Amino acid sequence: MWHMKPMLSTFEVVAEPSRRQILDVLRGGERAVGDLVAELGLSQPAVSKHLRVLRDAGLVTAEVDAQRRLYRLQAAPLREVQAWLAPYRIHWGDHLDALERHLATTDGEAPRRSKR
Repeated sequence: MWHMKPMLSTFEVVAEPSRRQILDVLRGGERAVGDLVAELGLSQPAVSKHLRVLRDAGLVTAEVDAQRRLYRLQAAPLREVQAWLAPYRIHWGDHLDALERHLATTDGEAPRRSKR
């Protein structure tokens, strides 16, 4: 099996900025390759290469419509990233709450309780 390419993790796939841009555009709805090329300013071969990686990772699906392929976002694989980020969101929230309390006391206001 030495000739088979290893499957990239979701993290590796979304680490590439152009792929994140493609996912951002596809959040707005399905797009053809030509539309993505026009919106992103990338070459058609580059967009096709990134779409192949995104499709292999399960982050997009392709549907044939006459002579074009329409690509659609499949966000389910991003749950892995979301689960990994969860403890950091709590960390950020705690720090933002502390900043809010600090700013409130420096302005002479009483600190407000967080709604969490």
